[in-house]
Amino acid sequence: MTIGERLKEERSRLGLSQTDLGAAGGVGKTTQINYEKGSGSPDAKYLAAAAELGVDVLYVVTGERKPTAAGSLNAEAAEFFEIYQHIGEPDREVLLRMASAFAKAANMV
Repeated sequence: MTIGERLKEERSRLGLSQTDLGAAGGVGKTTQINYEKGSGSPDAKYLAAAAELGVDVLYVVTGERKPTAAGSLNAEAAEFFEIYQHIGEPDREVLLRMASAFAKAANMV
């Protein structure tokens, strides 16, 4: 997968239009399209602005996801993690299988 393809994947994951992500990065829609097609490369200023919107820039550039620090979880994820820590192992296994099934189903849509 190319940088452009990963950039497009991240934009889609965040529900952003090409116009919105491009504008946040200081470029127009055509430039955004070119980045996603691999016809150009975003600069550091663009990538920093994209990171502010939640784009995993390490993933876009290297293809590796950055680990999420516990302190960076949103309130809903932190609540879910808190519940997970207080249930027994058999229930954790069920919860993980359910979450995995939901995630797989979401990627198929």
